[in-house]
Amino acid sequence: MSPSLSIATTVSPASLAGTLVSNSKNVLCSLHWKNNDATKTNRNLKFRVCSVSGGYNTSVENVPFPRDYVELISQAKEAVELAMKDEKQLMEIEFPTSGLASVPGDGEGATEMTGSINMIREFCDRLLAPEKARTTRIFFPEANEVKFAQNTVFGGTYFKLDYLTKPSLFEDFGFFERVKMADRVKPEDELFLVAYPYFNVNEMLVVEELYKEAVVNTERKLIIFNGELDRIRSGYYPKFFYPKLAALTKTLLPKMETVYYIHNFKGQKGGVLFRCYPGPWQVLRRTRNKYICVHQQESMPSLKEVALDILASA
Repeated sequence: MSPSLSIATTVSPASLAGTLVSNSKNVLCSLHWKNNDATKTNRNLKFRVCSVSGGYNTSVENVPFPRDYVELISQAKEAVELAMKDEKQLMEIEFPTSGLASVPGDGEGATEMTGSINMIREFCDRLLAPEKARTTRIFFPEANEVKFAQNTVFGGTYFKLDYLTKPSLFEDFGFFERVKMADRVKPEDELFLVAYPYFNVNEMLVVEELYKEAVVNTERKLIIFNGELDRIRSGYYPKFFYPKLAALTKTLLPKMETVYYIHNFKGQKGGVLFRCYPGPWQVLRRTRNKYICVHQQESMPSLKEVALDILASA
């Protein structure tokens, strides 16, 4: 018996048209939208809800790939709000800042970090009421980044800006002094946001300390923003030389909910791994004016699996 299919969609005028085709193994989504100019207004998320019965049973909520960074920030904000309602305490947001189709390294390192700072400010303004700024502590990799943020996009705000590490006398050799998190956190803090903790390998170890000492057994929330955690997941850092960092794949990362994620794959068989909480992980094939969902699943696939198995055979 062929599977039956029911679809419920919410579509904004002249912005989204979609078709969905299903077989017993995969749900194939084709999303198309017109090229509208970005506006500085909040957009409601358009959820696509599909239920398939028969040989393949699933219930999914799909969010379309963002048209621009305005829509991306709106989607990320909605995803975090939903995750917080589900009592998620440790969350990850990851997306490229040099363009929605870019990959890490496409832009110069300092430029990508500056892009993240701007996105963090926009995200915080969307997510938080003004009075919550005083109870939000944003951790940057080190003190110089805090000064830069204070002198640029965070100047004149009430957000608490802090840092994870501080330079030592051996900074030129890659050594930094860790900051004891218990000394940085204040009783009134409610939300921690950690900005791009990948410049130094010690930064994520400090993030783990922050989570253990200031988040566990509290009502606080912690968001890691563009931490390039795929480096740790994929074994980029050899376990022999970085055993503590490798251990995070068994201690910290399993506790984390990746609420918003974009990773691009270039080449002839390129595509995108995309997730917006609470929806599934989607592998999208990019064409000129639309994205086609060629695979989706509930758990995060490895980047190797997406590149060599899913996209290669799509």
